[in-house]
Amino acid sequence: MKRYYSQTTLTTYLDGIHPVMPPDAREIAEARYLEVLANSAPGKIRSHDADGLPILIDPPPEDLAELERAWRDAEILRVQWLRDRHRDELDLNRPTSITPEQFVKLLSYLQELRDWPVQPGFPVEENRPEIPLWIVEQLR
Repeated sequence: MKRYYSQTTLTTYLDGIHPVMPPDAREIAEARYLEVLANSAPGKIRSHDADGLPILIDPPPEDLAELERAWRDAEILRVQWLRDRHRDELDLNRPTSITPEQFVKLLSYLQELRDWPVQPGFPVEENRPEIPLWIVEQLR
């Protein structure tokens, strides 16, 4: 069964199932459909080639910055419970789950995350603040 794609509707159509298709519908290879529409790569956005068929491209820099800020915000939320637990344990005069040195490193990591959007190398993913390995272990 042949598959078609319309740039104007951003929709795929199947020959034999959709009796009416937009005038700009063009046949799309199954491999391209799977790569671009069904399982697009993270961090890519959809665009169109000269024939009006979908392709994946890198997002413009402003979109990258937005994606990185969203990652940063999620990362802060993902680790701040460690900070809160440590503070609660201190307030309750209980033994702490992390050492004072680890707590300082945790706070430093949180600050690096907050500062990430104003650092050189932002918004390139490879330049993100590096999470200490012991934090990764705590998150499991």
